[in-house]
Amino acid sequence: MGIPTPHINAKESDFAKTVLMPGDPLRAKFIAENFLEMPKKVNEVRGMLGYTGTYNGHPISVMGSGMGCPSMGIYSYELFNFYKVDNIIRVGSAGSINMDLELGDVVMGVGACTESNYADAFARCPGVFAPTGSFDLMVKAQKAAEMLGVKLHAGNLLTSDVFYNDDNVGLNAWLRMGVLAVEMEAAALYTNAARAGKNALCICTISDKVFSRNEKMTAKQRETSFTNMINMALSML
Repeated sequence: MGIPTPHINAKESDFAKTVLMPGDPLRAKFIAENFLEMPKKVNEVRGMLGYTGTYNGHPISVMGSGMGCPSMGIYSYELFNFYKVDNIIRVGSAGSINMDLELGDVVMGVGACTESNYADAFARCPGVFAPTGSFDLMVKAQKAAEMLGVKLHAGNLLTSDVFYNDDNVGLNAWLRMGVLAVEMEAAALYTNAARAGKNALCICTISDKVFSRNEKMTAKQRETSFTNMINMALSML
């Protein structure tokens, strides 16, 4: 397989070495138009918008990943392995499991617990692979948060294949184990980064509380109100 890939119609030189990846392609568009200098659209295959521009003179790309491990698995794999991207920072939304987290809080995934079978199917390890973020990016994220005055919560995330389920009973076990929040992409991203020898980190903004379904952001708020997280990710350059 070469370039362009089945899912990204761009030249190899179109992507910067660091890519921010929200799940929502419209959030990628929002970031490009509101935070980047001279953004250029480099992908729109299947509506998965991607842009490259600069931030304070540094080249940076932003592209949607879609929802779930399979979609993140495809796009991050192609970026790492065909477009020679070195760093992918997921800037996404998550539902809080930890009771102390509030809407708008920023969480960094040191590790990604998961119920997904993605790593088993992809890496075929003889045991259980533990997906973790890249330490160098964690250090940069912590420094960026301190510089910007953003309170950063760090710990385990849960990467789930399920958005809708019959009840939240299973989440009580993750709560007891200290997992902070649930999202749907970090484990696949971390697995692909490990296999490619590249760097990845998942930073999420709390958009809802899984044990209190009445507390949640609107779709428009999720698209446009994650300013602290975006500024923090861009300040890691």
